[in-house]
Parts: sequence; structure tokens; C-alpha cells
Amino acid sequence: MRAILFITFALLKKRKKQTLVTVLGVAISVSAFIVMSSIMFGFQKYFIQQVIDIEAHISIKPKEEFAEDRLMRKLDNESLVKALGNRPKEKDKILGWKDIIKTLEQNSEIIAIAPHLESKGVLKYGAKEKPVSLIGIEPALESRASVMERFLDHKNLKALEINMDNIIIGKVVARDLGIQEVGKKVVLALPNGETKMVKVVDFFNSGITNIDASRVYVPLKTLQALLNRVDEVNVLIIKIRDVNKAESLAKTIKREVKYEVESWQKAYLNFLKLFKVQNMITYMIVFAIITVSAFGIFNIIMMTVMEKRKEIAILMAMGYTPKEVTLIFLCSGLVTSFWGGILGFLMAFGIIEYLSTIELSLEGLLRSKGFILDKSYKYYVVGFLLSMFFSLLASFYPAYKASKLNPVEIFRSL
Repeated sequence: MRAILFITFALLKKRKKQTLVTVLGVAISVSAFIVMSSIMFGFQKYFIQQVIDIEAHISIKPKEEFAEDRLMRKLDNESLVKALGNRPKEKDKILGWKDIIKTLEQNSEIIAIAPHLESKGVLKYGAKEKPVSLIGIEPALESRASVMERFLDHKNLKALEINMDNIIIGKVVARDLGIQEVGKKVVLALPNGETKMVKVVDFFNSGITNIDASRVYVPLKTLQALLNRVDEVNVLIIKIRDVNKAESLAKTIKREVKYEVESWQKAYLNFLKLFKVQNMITYMIVFAIITVSAFGIFNIIMMTVMEKRKEIAILMAMGYTPKEVTLIFLCSGLVTSFWGGILGFLMAFGIIEYLSTIELSLEGLLRSKGFILDKSYKYYVVGFLLSMFFSLLASFYPAYKASKLNPVEIFRSL
């Protein structure tokens, strides 16, 4: 084996420039895979983790059952048709919600359940107005069924218990209204025409733009009174032990209650599908880069075989078998890929560390002050193994061709 490695390195040294370019090509492909995976999965994992923390693992809501005959109805005159709205048959509330909570809490997979009353509204501050989504909560139950307090700037969730006129608003809602500090009074307007002066006691800052730009938390009893819906709720949020079992547990709960049961996976199904497409496109690009680097290895080994036919014939005349000749050129590809992978590691590590220091104000689906990166070591391992695999494939044909050379014919042609 030592002789094979010695010959391998000797052949690579003879083509230093080509070997260096090939190593650099492998390094770029490996570093591209690692950096792109770090950025892509960092964003996806952060988004999913925020969703799991912010939203309910499982939610129970009234079913929206529509009556087809309410879309339009014929009048006495057969030629006239009256267009009607199509509102749900069932009122927007959960009947017997307290009994449902007691029943479901007996399930060992469920940690806690909290009631919500959700509605639309408008916040007014000075001359500015902002349409918002109102969520009526009981702070004591909410702190057990969610981790929303983690996303509060001032951790004042209990302030909603102390004063029924206190509210918590999304960070982007506050920015759009021009509110920069807590304690400001705003006017809350409801769809039924009711208005109330309330005080902002905290900002909800999840980092997910569409949530922070619309969400407002109100004491449950306050919202019930303003909407004239005493002791009514229209959503139950459930926190479970294993978030990965949310979909299967939702199906179990659905058999026990007559309402719509939705897991977080189903609620964000479109985003999860989008992530799959994003992953596919990213890996197609990385695959193309790795393939190009593999062609570089194929080219250098093929050229070496063509130029070193005499040396290969001498080796065979000395007693080297076709298998050993094949191994020499396979080792050439693997050695090139190995050093390319090591250099790729260093390049990727440097790029990722540099990106982590960049401060940017990014606002889109997520809001962050820089790149969201996943620095897992597994991307380095996978990148290295992929480069070795493709290098082995690229080296196989030239190595096979070298092993099939006939030394007698080569010597006759000299």
C-alpha cells in the first residue's frame, strides 16, 4: 500500500498546477454545500421553532359549515335571484369549553390547555390607526399553555391580571403606531362599535413579521365584555409534550370533540412545503457545483493516464496487477478530494464565522439583526462524504482505462 501511495503522490506532483486547481474546485464545492446548508436550515429551524413556541401545538376551533342555499336564493319571480352572504351556520364559539378542557387534561400527552377569544379590531393612537387581531387570554393559563412570556420585551404578562384595561401589542404594531415605550394610552375599537381606552404594558416580539404586525393580547374578560360574549371562547390552544406527535394527537382529539382540531404542522403546511421546494432547489445548485469539481478530478486523472502510458506499462512489466494500477488512480482522486475537503472545511468555517458577525436589519418573513445560521457539524461531515463519493465516481473510469492498457502494445509504439 505504501508503494501505491508513493506513486499516487508522485503522479500528482508532476501536475502541480492542475492538482491545485482541482483541489480548489473541490474546496469551493464543499464550502458552498456547508455554507448554504447552514444558512438555509438555520432559517428554517428558527422559523419552525418560533412557530412551535408562539402558536398552539394543537388548536380547537368551531367548524365553519356553510349553507349552499345561502349563496343565492330565487325570489317569487323565477327570473330574479337574491345574492346572500354565506356565514357559518354555527356561532363562532365553543360550547362546553370548560368540560372539554377537563376531559382533555386527563391525556398524559397534554401539558396544558388555555382558552382564547379571538376577534378583529382597530387600535388608534393619535392620528394613526392600525387593524389588529385581538386575542383574549387568561394570563395564568396562557403561561402554562404557551411560552409567549419569553417573547415579551418587559415580561409583564401578569399585568393583564392586575388591570383589565392593560394590553400587550406586537412590536411592529407599536412601530407602525409610533409607540416607543410602554405606558401609552390607545383606543381599542371593536367590530360591534364598542371602544375602550386601554394602556400598553408590553411589546410582543416574536421575530415573525406577520404576527408582530397584527397581534394584540387583551384580558379575556375585558374582550368578552366588549364583544358582549360573556364566558364565551372560540379557540382552545393545547401544549403537548412531543411537538412531533401533534398531527397524530390532533386526529385522536378530533374523534372526541365535535370541533375542528388543527396541529401546527397543518396550520403551517404551506410553509413546510415551501421549505421542501427550497431545499430541493438549493441541493440541485450544490449538486451542480460538486459535479463540476468531480469533472475536474476526472479530467486530471484522464490526462495523467494518457500522458503516463509508458510509466503504466513499466509498472505492469514490474509485476503490478491491473487491480493495483486501478487502485493507484482511484487513490489520486480520493487524495485530491480529501485535501479539497479539508480546505473546504476551513473556508466554510471562516465564511460562517464572518457571516455571524455581520449586523443587518433584515425584515421579511422573519425579522433579525443578522444571518440566522445553523452551525451543526453534520453539514461538514455530509459535505466531505459527498465530495469523496463524487470523486470516487469521477476517478473510476480513468482508473479502469489505465488498468486495461496493454504494456506490450505500448512498448512497440515507442
